Amino acid sequence: MVHFEKNKKAVSILDPVFENVKEKESPLAEQAAGQISQLIIDRQLVHGEKLPNEFELAQQLNVGRGTVREAVKLLVARNVLEIRRGRGTYVTQQTGVVRDPLGFAYMPNQPRLARELLDIRLTLEPWAAALAARQADEQDVAELRRLCKEIEELIRAGENHLERDEALHVRIAHCTQNRVLPKLLPVIAYSVQLFGALNDTCIYEETIETHRQIIDAIAAHNEEAARSAMRRHLTGNLRAIEAASQNA
Repeated sequence: MVHFEKNKKAVSILDPVFENVKEKESPLAEQAAGQISQLIIDRQLVHGEKLPNEFELAQQLNVGRGTVREAVKLLVARNVLEIRRGRGTYVTQQTGVVRDPLGFAYMPNQPRLARELLDIRLTLEPWAAALAARQADEQDVAELRRLCKEIEELIRAGENHLERDEALHVRIAHCTQNRVLPKLLPVIAYSVQLFGALNDTCIYEETIETHRQIIDAIAAHNEEAARSAMRRHLTGNLRAIEAASQNA
């Protein structure tokens, strides 16, 4: 019997959960990865929950430990699992959402791509901000304010704030409680990083101010104010990208 850690308690996983992967025709590592992925879905395992060790998984899947190792590598590449050195293998935070699934990094003319991504975000994120204002609870608001403060502190210190900026937009998306929206987050995430790479410090004060306006509106559960603040924020970004392109 194998155990998964769940909320610091062991959850039993009975032997019949896994099929015999050797009875299928696809590569064993791919089969094993599929079985592990399905188990994560069926058991509704979430971020931070630990998988059985390599030996236990090999026994349950009826394959060698090398096959399990390859299966885990496949799932790490797909952002389903993460390996914490010396501690084990865990479910990732944004399970299955890879960093650049649409291949944005390989598209030519990145300034043009930045404008096109912002066009999409101008349709998507004002709606998301309004829905976040409707759905966010006190814990969500506290986390948004913390991220907003961290961004401001990093900007004031002249340090890279883009990771925290990305996290803020991701958190707003999760506040909507819409299960589909987080799957679109690579569009937002890549856009934030690309905008930061192409832009200069002239937009930073506007970023600080519009971030505050967005979070205040969400905290007040004012949907229209949240929608308008997000639109101002993204419109400012778009203006800055267009200005940078003209001056290039």
